[in-house]
Amino acid sequence: MKDNKRVVYWLLTGGMLIFIMVVVGGITRLTHSGLSISNYKLISGTIPPMNEVEWQEAFDLYKQYPEYQKLNTHFDLEDFKDIYFWEWLHRVIGRFIGLVFILPFLYFLLRKQLTRPTLRKCLILLGLGAFQGFLGWYMVKSGLVDRPDVSHYRLAMHLTTAFITFAYTLWVALDLIYPTRKQVQKGFRNLIRWGYAFLLLQIIYGAFVAGLDAGWIHNHWPLMSDGKLIHETVTIEQNPVWKNFVEGKSGVQFVHRYLAYVVTGFIGIIWYRGKRIASTMLQKSALNSLLGLVGIQFLLGVFTLLYQVPVVLGVLHQVVAFFLLASMTFTLHRFSK
Repeated sequence: MKDNKRVVYWLLTGGMLIFIMVVVGGITRLTHSGLSISNYKLISGTIPPMNEVEWQEAFDLYKQYPEYQKLNTHFDLEDFKDIYFWEWLHRVIGRFIGLVFILPFLYFLLRKQLTRPTLRKCLILLGLGAFQGFLGWYMVKSGLVDRPDVSHYRLAMHLTTAFITFAYTLWVALDLIYPTRKQVQKGFRNLIRWGYAFLLLQIIYGAFVAGLDAGWIHNHWPLMSDGKLIHETVTIEQNPVWKNFVEGKSGVQFVHRYLAYVVTGFIGIIWYRGKRIASTMLQKSALNSLLGLVGIQFLLGVFTLLYQVPVVLGVLHQVVAFFLLASMTFTLHRFSK
């Protein structure tokens, strides 16, 4: 039997591992651990330093790059071990995900347990996974030349591709779990798609905020600065002006804040209109989870900002963004023909 339950379990397991990968990646970013491993070894890199000599060699290598030379000259070996752990774990999980996707795929392929449509979708998934690995290397490389941090553009590509890979994995699994769907209004389906697009844009800007450390300024809400109007708090530093909204800390946080209102508004409208046309319990549950998650995410964003991005709140904010994208994907699937 093709496209059986084992294929579904495989896809869902892959999705769960991507979720874990994103959580560890968030911790890696928030603890500034991402540049601790400056050499890329696909196979041997899975084994961390095993003795003091190897640790010292890794630390000496780290000292040759900008992050140590410009930010962390006070680090001793124990400090280095702390940041090394998170980046090492992040890379090991990435390699493990590759094996989890590739080996079962080859098994299902040889056993002819994949239909042609599912096979095509799985090939896309493998391509997304390979591209995600490349983007991880490409991102780290940007912080090893002359600046002690990675490019926020490359960080956004790396994070967004992880979210998209997860969403597509979930979609393929949902296609197998629910092979038939009811016809729904085209206008409502397009509304969900617009909401989905704005949610992805918000995820990109969340990565911009993280990459520029823009959450450590304007730690007030609802105003960006205590006692001042919101529009007066965006510091114009660059020419042309539009660059402030993709490269300036104030401008990026400004966009991220207001996109939160837009995404919340879209989901509120989706929920309100969807309740009128939902005909199944799954559709109703999808709408309710969407509304609940966006409310939680909005509050987490506010508190993360007010408390100046503590690691716990920062990671929770990213985790709920992941759940929100999953819920939006499920909602779109349930209201698609």
